Amino acid sequence: MAVLVLAEHDNKSIRKATLNAVAAAQKIGGDIHVLVAGSGAADAAKAASQAAGVKKVLLADAPHLADFLAENFALVVMSIAKSYSHILAPSTSNGKNILPRVAALLDVQQISDIVAVESADTFVRPIYAGNALATVKSKDAIKVITVRTTAFDAVSPSGGSSQVESLSPGTDSGLSGFVSREVSKSERPELTGAKIIVSGGRGMANGDNFKKVLEPLADKLGAAMGASRAAVDAGFVPNDWQVGQTGKIVAPDLYIAVGISGAIQHLAGMKDSRVIVAINKDEEAPIFQVADYGLVGDLFQLVPAVVEELKK
Repeated sequence: MAVLVLAEHDNKSIRKATLNAVAAAQKIGGDIHVLVAGSGAADAAKAASQAAGVKKVLLADAPHLADFLAENFALVVMSIAKSYSHILAPSTSNGKNILPRVAALLDVQQISDIVAVESADTFVRPIYAGNALATVKSKDAIKVITVRTTAFDAVSPSGGSSQVESLSPGTDSGLSGFVSREVSKSERPELTGAKIIVSGGRGMANGDNFKKVLEPLADKLGAAMGASRAAVDAGFVPNDWQVGQTGKIVAPDLYIAVGISGAIQHLAGMKDSRVIVAINKDEEAPIFQVADYGLVGDLFQLVPAVVEELKK
């Protein structure tokens, strides 16, 4: 039995999500192979080969694979799919874009967003916005799975020494094309990989308050900034700040929720954080049910007071 993990990378290095997916693959058992498909991605393949637990790295390198178009990437996966019992990818935008196509081409059912592995054919995944966990057993010959990265501790990025093999990249399917990419640049940590996150909700009242009230706290803690869907929908902050079921799933060491009531869809995206601190004027807010520490009061007074304490 061999397990194939689709690498999440930037053609230069692999992202932490790949290491989380490898950790999930280790729970399944068998040899773990990592597929690095990209353009000029030799460095990423080398990085993948050094990850703990990886037996082999397959490198498919061609210009038409540079931008992770699902139609092209899926064809590469299909060229080797029958050699594997399991095909895994992180539950990221790329993973959720590519694997459903692979599952359809293989005529199997995808198992999405697993948080635990009970055996080679039995997995646990959240349902109802994380309010319940379903144990799913698959009889498919090839199991296609996306992995909730926050549920598995990443393997070490070093210590391995697997071989890198070149794989035929195939040809451009011609079904889709890359147009443009808008990348938000920030000196702050990336939201999904940050150890500390400061998030604001509807209670922030407007976007200016994110800058005036929350940014000083985030700056002091070296934290990433996030937001609830309500704050994003109101136009306070950009979409890529959204934490929740329809946003980004995070599990930092410290999550500070400011002016966030705690809707189910938001809790689904952050309740696995190690320590949760909530600041809200409504003592009955659902966020306090998952918070380790809570401050009830006016956030416009409490947050600046916390910042002042941190300066001491």
